[in-house]
Amino acid sequence: MKTVACYVRVSTENQLDNYSIEEQTERLKAYCKAKDYSIYRFYTDGGYSGGNMNRPALQECLNDIRRGCIEAVVVYKLDRLSRSQKDTLSLIEDAFLANHVDFISVCENFDTTTPFGRAMIGILSVFAQLEKDQITERFTMGRIGRGRAGYFHGGGNAPKGYRYQDGALHIVPSEAAQVQRIFSLFLSGMSIHAIAKQMEEEFHNTLWNSAAKVSGCLKNSIYTGKVKFAGVEYPGRHKAIISEEIYAAANRLLQDADREHRKNSAQKTPFRAGYLLSGIVYCKRCGARYSAGHGCYRCYSRSKCAKKCIQDPACRNDNWKIEDLDAVILHEMKQITIAGSREFLPVPGAVDTAALRQEIADTEAALSRVMELYQIAAIPFSQVQERAEALRSRKLLLQNQIEQAEQVFHTNCTLSVENFHSVLHSGTLAEKRLLVASMIQTIRIDGRSVEIEWRI
Repeated sequence: MKTVACYVRVSTENQLDNYSIEEQTERLKAYCKAKDYSIYRFYTDGGYSGGNMNRPALQECLNDIRRGCIEAVVVYKLDRLSRSQKDTLSLIEDAFLANHVDFISVCENFDTTTPFGRAMIGILSVFAQLEKDQITERFTMGRIGRGRAGYFHGGGNAPKGYRYQDGALHIVPSEAAQVQRIFSLFLSGMSIHAIAKQMEEEFHNTLWNSAAKVSGCLKNSIYTGKVKFAGVEYPGRHKAIISEEIYAAANRLLQDADREHRKNSAQKTPFRAGYLLSGIVYCKRCGARYSAGHGCYRCYSRSKCAKKCIQDPACRNDNWKIEDLDAVILHEMKQITIAGSREFLPVPGAVDTAALRQEIADTEAALSRVMELYQIAAIPFSQVQERAEALRSRKLLLQNQIEQAEQVFHTNCTLSVENFHSVLHSGTLAEKRLLVASMIQTIRIDGRSVEIEWRI
């Protein structure tokens, strides 16, 4: 009597087919009884993919084979052993036959005791691999299709600011306001570490209590109403919390901050930015960048200190004392924020008030229709009263949400302006540079004339 091991496996996609553990077990028992085989034990992998060999029961079976406990391995179908052509052949040739253990598949009705059986296994394993690849392709295409349709892929793991319900993302106003606060603080010049501390103190929770969480929030394009799959972004079906302009400004600034951090941590170069305007000042006459050092900002073409940076050796554009040009730029920044702080320090409200006002208008129109139906005796008074009360309650709720949103907006706007001036007066050089970079794209010098290209 031959001693055999019965291997059983199901994966998620197969549990709906006729390949359940119980079904495989019963059929293998019947087969072994008919063949007069002695079952050493059942090795069962429930919920494991056949795409690799990282399966606990399979590894136990291989260990028992090496110990000489088994004379043959029996499976219900070849793809229960593996869906990988390479793994199938490796198991049969290197693990089974090398240890004088036969392999038998019930459904395909062949075994490895004959050359024809070994050839058939090679052929069928090709089709098992093909089916696996097709399943993967269909799954990937399905996810790409969902991405193009604007659906979020994370399921219940919704990003902070949203909740996942009925297959879609919905804004959580309290968390959305915190997301907007993070972008506001960052664009006003506050460092990521300082923002994490500020958020923990301000909102008394742990949603944003680390620099990694704050950085992840700033880099997540889902807050602009987009979804991403395989590195490609698609317009999402959910509402945005942050405008694309604010997101783009924050990420330009974030890239500058990351570069600055890498320079500071590496400590390998003496050329890291040590001045307020380093890297954004250009010569309008020849197009070269302005360098900072020895008390002056000067055109690279004129200083001739770096040959690769020279655009016109004959350039004679003016030098500027560092403190003078810094003072001019800071003065212009203050004037701009005084004239229109909302434009240059955008602080969106926690709720889309325009959408709420439209919903109020729709509610009022619905209320009018209900009254018209009552007047023509189309519905009884009791139904009119019930519907009208529900619509009035809805209208009152929407009006309260608008009032709260406007209060949040004005509060955050005031705090952003206050933080702006605080950074200018007492912030570190790195914080001031972040603030300058958030507002200014480039500065161009033409003699004693200074042109500023604002980011917003």
